[in-house]
Formats: sequence, C-alpha cells, structure tokens
Amino acid sequence: MKNELQRLDTTKTYLVTGAAGFIGFHLAKRLLAEGCSVIGLDNLNDYYDVELKKARLAILEEDSNFRFVFAHVEDRLAIERLFAENTIHIVIHLAAQAGVRYSLQNPHSYIQSNIVGFLNILEGCRHHDVEHLVYASSSSVYGANEKMPFSTSDNVDHPVSLYAATKKSNELMAHTYSHLYNLPTTGLRFFTVYGPWGRPDMALFLFTKAILNDEPIKVFNYGKMARDFTYIDDIIEGVVRVIANPPKGDPDFDKCNPDPASSHAPYKVYNIGNGQPVQLMEFIETLEKHLGRIAKKEFLPLQPGDVPKTYADVTDLVRDVGFRPSTSVDEGIRRFVDWYRDYYGV
Repeated sequence: MKNELQRLDTTKTYLVTGAAGFIGFHLAKRLLAEGCSVIGLDNLNDYYDVELKKARLAILEEDSNFRFVFAHVEDRLAIERLFAENTIHIVIHLAAQAGVRYSLQNPHSYIQSNIVGFLNILEGCRHHDVEHLVYASSSSVYGANEKMPFSTSDNVDHPVSLYAATKKSNELMAHTYSHLYNLPTTGLRFFTVYGPWGRPDMALFLFTKAILNDEPIKVFNYGKMARDFTYIDDIIEGVVRVIANPPKGDPDFDKCNPDPASSHAPYKVYNIGNGQPVQLMEFIETLEKHLGRIAKKEFLPLQPGDVPKTYADVTDLVRDVGFRPSTSVDEGIRRFVDWYRDYYGV
C-alpha cells in the first residue's frame, strides 16, 4: 500500500460520462454524497430500458451539485463544447456501448461509441489540463486466456469479441496519451458487476424477471460457467480510491522486459473483481433462495464471444489503494432482489 493515500478532493469538478448507466449512476451518487460537484453526461440510448435510466437520473438531479448534459460521446463538437464551457478537473469515462453478444450483431456502434467516443474524451482531457482520466475497461480483455486468476501483468492480445477488442484499444489509446502528453490515465477492468439499479441485459436481471414471470431462464455452456461476480458498492469504492490516487509512472519500468500492468508514463490498469469466482449454478441457486422460487432452466451451449470463466487477481489494487472487494454473492443478490421487488412492485 502507498504510504500516503489521497482522499477525494471535494473542491474539484468531476465529469462522469454514462451517468445514467448502472455504474455511472452509482458513482455519481457517491461523489455527490461526498460533497463533490458532478457533471453527468449521457445520451440515454435505447440499448436497454430508457425509463430505468431516467429514473436513475431523476435521483441524481435531486442534488444541486449535479448537472446533466445530454450528448453522445462520439459527437466531437458536443464533447469539445463540453470541455470548453466547463472547468473539469477529473474525468471518469464510463459511457460505452456495452454487451459482448450485441457486438456480434451491431459492430459499428462499438467503433463509434467505444473508439471514436474515447478519442474525443482523450482530446478533451489533453487540451483542457484534466488532472486524471479514469475509464472503464473490462474483464473481457482477457479473452482466450486460461491462466487463472487473471492478472494485469498478463498478455491480453487475444480478445474473443469486438467489445473486448474496443476495451483493449482504449487501454492502448490511453497509454499513448499518458506517454505523449503526460496525462495520468487509469483503466479499470470490471468483473461482472451486479446489484440494485443493474442492467436489464445482465444475467441477474434477466434471471430474476424470468423466474418471477414463471418463464425459463437460459443457462449457457450447460451451466459450466463461473464468474467473478462483483457487487456494485465494491466497484464504486475501488473507483473512488483510484480517482483520488492518479498514477505517476514507474521509474523502475523495464523497457527490455515490459510489464503490461505498468509503464514509464503516468498510466495504470487495475482489475476490480471479487477474486472469488462463483459457479453459475450456485449463483442461480442463491437467487432461487432469495426469490423463494425454483427456476425453469433451458440449458444451451456457450455463446460466441463468451468465456467460460473469469477470476480477478486484485493484488495491485490492494497494494496501491488498500481495497479488496468483499461483498458475498449471497448478500449482493439479497440486496438486488429487495431493490427489484420494490422498484417493480413485485
């Protein structure tokens, strides 16, 4: 652990892109609770239920320190205007076209949002002296890797979906800007995030809805899947600690034997995962327990772009910011089910 861990500077203005999204909403809410000024950007696209996004946004807009900007990150002029008209100190870039399977159907939207959009954010940070850019990468960058647990020091040159390839590209683009312009950047490889206000296209949400409607759930790879399910509050705690502690560059970086997790530039990548992969069938059993119902299961093969198992090594996160995710899947699912029943009046 670092000798002097920094705390959030509440005098700064924080830009959160994707603020109406699952992680963006929770992060903006936390920053506001800490007393920070937050600009939230989102395009409220219809990849999933827009009303859910609007409901999240309505909660954020109750705080006078929050200001919403409607824009697409791939709209270069809109992003240039955003940075020109506001003093932004820290950027947390979470806006992206999400979803592994959808990237097989609609690849162009991933290039526009995840590549062009990220370039616009990088340029905004570069030209307006942003102090730290934190951005969402993904555990999907580990792709075809089978060495477990996944370490940020591992080679990640074999993605198995275009979504994963765009996230790996973001890390490469960020490193370039860290090197060329001394822009501190931190990429966060999130591992299967779940919890209240979650995404309707994710397994927990889909399973809960189907079970309560007495419909079958789709169990891929015939149930032989394991995921490093990470509760949203743990994700947010990790993000907040990282925000406050930007990378400085490693003076001992070995260019003859480079470590992918480090750099001579002010660049860093972290895993944020629970570090305890859970078998999919165990996950379903836990959900059945909290719903008080047994799921009808439709067993299916592994889908293109999916990986059978994810498992995060969070050693460097613990070392650098003193945090290790710890919420159990049992507790996390219970909280999600309570929220779902309340929100949908089930």
